[in-house]
Amino acid sequence: MSRAVESYNAFLNTPLSEADPEIAQIIEHEKYRQFAELELIASENFTSQAVMEANGSALTNKYSEGLPGARYYGGNEYIDQLESLCQKRALEAFKLDPKEWGVNVQPYSGSTANFAALTALLQPFDRLMGLDLPSGGHLTHGYQTDKKKISSSSIYFQSMPYRVDSETGIIDYDRLEENALLFRPQLLICGASAYPRDFDYPRLRKIADNHSAYLLCDMAHISGLVAAGEQESPFKFCDIVTTTTHKTLRGPRAGLIFFRKREGEDRKTSLEARVNQAVFPSCQGGPHNNTIAGIAVALKQAASPEFVQYAKQVRANTQALAKTLTGHGYRLSSGGSDNHLILWDLKPQGLTGSKIEKICEFANITLNKNSVCGDKSAVTPGGVRIGTSALTSRGFKEEDFVQVGEFLHRIVEIADEVQKASGSKLLKDFLAAAKGNEKIAQLQKDVEGFATSFPMPGFDASTLKKPEH
Repeated sequence: MSRAVESYNAFLNTPLSEADPEIAQIIEHEKYRQFAELELIASENFTSQAVMEANGSALTNKYSEGLPGARYYGGNEYIDQLESLCQKRALEAFKLDPKEWGVNVQPYSGSTANFAALTALLQPFDRLMGLDLPSGGHLTHGYQTDKKKISSSSIYFQSMPYRVDSETGIIDYDRLEENALLFRPQLLICGASAYPRDFDYPRLRKIADNHSAYLLCDMAHISGLVAAGEQESPFKFCDIVTTTTHKTLRGPRAGLIFFRKREGEDRKTSLEARVNQAVFPSCQGGPHNNTIAGIAVALKQAASPEFVQYAKQVRANTQALAKTLTGHGYRLSSGGSDNHLILWDLKPQGLTGSKIEKICEFANITLNKNSVCGDKSAVTPGGVRIGTSALTSRGFKEEDFVQVGEFLHRIVEIADEVQKASGSKLLKDFLAAAKGNEKIAQLQKDVEGFATSFPMPGFDASTLKKPEH
């Protein structure tokens, strides 16, 4: 081997720490942040070492447009095995009969999975109904405002949202049924981004059938709970089910589309053919095979007894946190939760979700501001969304979430004091008044000490160093 070839080979096989120390340092800092903070964002989780190894593998090198056995590139023998295995595991994880259900495992994310599903089911300007964003729905379910069509699902299709009851925080199914009689949708979407209760699938199926409409469930947030039997399965009632693969399912960031098979249907016009065509070539290019490998690993884990116990603990932890917050007199949307998340209404305290999110961030707690029923703006919403999935992956139990609830109570007390000191309700004045606050600094130390006492999935936290700021 010539010296030039040896040099070039060394260049391509240099570890990240030497090839790009800046990026390597950012990764190490992010790992410490995850270890030292309380991760309460409901759409996030900590995946396993095995999933990360698969996701960071040489599979990232291969192009494989098409489906197993029908690719547009050569050299896909092992990729075909991988994708077929992932499909098999997806059906097994949700206890589905392959004669009745199929799955496409190629979507890059939940949003692309949803748009591909809409492409498969609808023609441009067809009508759909999904849960409104301020009621806990997702952007991709047809969200729009009076002034602007926000999501592509509202740009390319006609959208009429349904909502929760302003008093109970529960979906108003009677009003939904009344509006459906007027709107006559071709598609009814259930599923949510910030809805703490389960769905009445039989009622939704009945409403859809009244208009010969498809019923699609986006179970992105609850798919891990569905796999473990901790939530009602939408597969009993829906035509198509979409999901992300992270969140409660605890895999890499990607999406899946499940489609119902019907005996005697024309293969060319079947949901299977339409979904596969919509994913590729209609909405995206070649699949990310490294991510599909990570999904396959996560799905194998999701079918295990350990995962079932994890899902049960997620719900138990949510209940413990909800009880702690309501014990302090706080108001939760719908009064509690059936799943992994809590929607906390802060309007009675005269605070916005934006302010609580910022104080939490200063104190090593990550959660997100979120609209609650009655909000006029998603920029300054009246609540925050809290999820228990990630910390449950770190081994948190009910008593630990009681402590998390106490930390959050201290956050509100501090935020109230800071807002009064600022003499203003503007966020910029609030942040200025919070600068140098000793109570925030002490809370940050308490939270970090608590968080770092727990193990960290996926990597060895003992090798990490705290970043110097």
